[in-house]
Amino acid sequence: MREFSVPAMVEVPAATNLTDAPFTRAAERPGTIVLRRREGEAWRSVTAGEFAAEVTGIAKGLIAAGVEPGDRVALMSRTRYEWTLLDYAIWAAGGVTVPIYETSAPAQIEWIIGDSGAKAVFAETSAHLAAIAEVRDSLPGLAHVWGIDAGDLEDVVASGADVTAETAEERRRSRASGDLATVIYTSGTTGRPKGCQLTHGNFVATSRNAVQGAISEVAVDGSSTLLFLPLAHVFARLIQVAAVEGEIVLGHSDIPSLLPDLGSFRPTFLLAVPRVFEKVYNGAEQKAAAEGKGRIFHAAADTAIAYSRALDDGGPGLGLKIKHRVFDRLVYGKLRAAVGGRVEYAVSGGAALGERLGHFFRGVGITILEGYGLTETTAPASVNRPTAIRIGTVGRPIPGVTLRIAEDGEVLVRGVNILTGYWNNDAATKESLEEDGWFHTGDLGALDEDGYLKITGRKKEILVTAAGKNVAPAPLEDRLRAHPLISQCLVVGDGRKFISALITLDQEALGPWKERNGKPAAMTLDELRRDPEVIAEIDGAVAEANRTVSQAEAIKKYEILGVDFTEEAGHMTPSLKVRRHAVMKDFADEIDALYS
Repeated sequence: MREFSVPAMVEVPAATNLTDAPFTRAAERPGTIVLRRREGEAWRSVTAGEFAAEVTGIAKGLIAAGVEPGDRVALMSRTRYEWTLLDYAIWAAGGVTVPIYETSAPAQIEWIIGDSGAKAVFAETSAHLAAIAEVRDSLPGLAHVWGIDAGDLEDVVASGADVTAETAEERRRSRASGDLATVIYTSGTTGRPKGCQLTHGNFVATSRNAVQGAISEVAVDGSSTLLFLPLAHVFARLIQVAAVEGEIVLGHSDIPSLLPDLGSFRPTFLLAVPRVFEKVYNGAEQKAAAEGKGRIFHAAADTAIAYSRALDDGGPGLGLKIKHRVFDRLVYGKLRAAVGGRVEYAVSGGAALGERLGHFFRGVGITILEGYGLTETTAPASVNRPTAIRIGTVGRPIPGVTLRIAEDGEVLVRGVNILTGYWNNDAATKESLEEDGWFHTGDLGALDEDGYLKITGRKKEILVTAAGKNVAPAPLEDRLRAHPLISQCLVVGDGRKFISALITLDQEALGPWKERNGKPAAMTLDELRRDPEVIAEIDGAVAEANRTVSQAEAIKKYEILGVDFTEEAGHMTPSLKVRRHAVMKDFADEIDALYS
């Protein structure tokens, strides 16, 4: 058993709540710019005074609507300015925010609103309102449904006109560090979503210790970030709070608008899941190949990786520095310009980032700070610091957190970030959370003597072959997804004679690949998955992945599927994790065929 602890750098008083930072700033420095919101083609600055006034207006409306301290209010929307505004307004009214992913099906909406007992819900679009209407008869406790795009926020504000400033301030101050701030339902990769109870203190202490202790070099004067991951997910939510707590200017975007928004907003740091970084790399590689510059790109990539590795080993030599300087003008500068030109750091979480990819981006000039955490740990449990980075690991514990590796290899976490339990689910709480505060993550990992954590797999996802060999699928899957033609994969073989894989093709990458390889543009996905040249590419990717494991762990057979795993089909979570049980159920025939 190994354990590593980092003492808290910031202690949070018992009376603190999440609304203290924005309201204190509004009182002391009302003209400070705290957010920038999209208005047409431009970004409009929002001052601390303006934001606090908007939050108060909606909070008064919630009070007038009968929202009492501790009442749950659901919020279903894509990432946008109103998400942050409503989150803080719900807290200012003493309520508890219950996020719902914008892509949720009616049955999922019914479960989350019903299980949480939400009294009201804010929904973004007419489609969201229709989905809620479909299940509303089974939700007798749901008293209010407000549409964001429908203009209902103005009505909410108007309804609170008679609530006095004194009443609103008294309600805002009624919440303390130990009070519930949110119930976030897990993505359900292993079954029905569970509601994680996170307090005001969880968010305030975690964000302040992360900003001031773990990534203080990122949160400097003038820093800004553009959120595009779902705010219904704890990762983006923690960054939202950290931005408000750490005086980082915050903006909102989404995947379809991301590239132009990056160019106009020009953030200094980003957060993303590894799949986003893989897409950026693969897209740049495909673009270079289509322009006949594939060899230049690969030489530049190899140089960036070598340069980054040299930074950890005495520094690059003169020859490598010269090559790096040349490629900086030819390649790296264009990649940095694509994300706005000012990004120096990016925070990655949610899944494992390949070591090669980490070195590539650092060599390009964008240092990816890989971290690790779960909804139950208020997002971060560990993270690499800019001045103490060890690529290939997920860093050291953030201040205020202790990590432990149990006898069976499971990662345990204790600290300021741990949930108080699961909503309406004492059995799940007792199973995962010990009385002395240790949370069982379900992940397997290793801690080195310096406290750096490496995640090696999921405890419940370990495959045991018929010969009794334990195989962690995640490392193989991560390596396969790094190939530009591969979108997703699932390694299987539990109880079988050998290890196999289901692989899906990246349809965005197939277009340039067809053009480059002289294939007809009209070739279908089904035709491509049977094409000998595509199969040869995937053979090479599988062989490359197999070189990292023993013969008993190697992939012996695979099937290229004629569809991709998608959230709409129920195969992916909104945070882009594969729902293993759903894929195995829906593709059971394909899996059986691999062993027939």
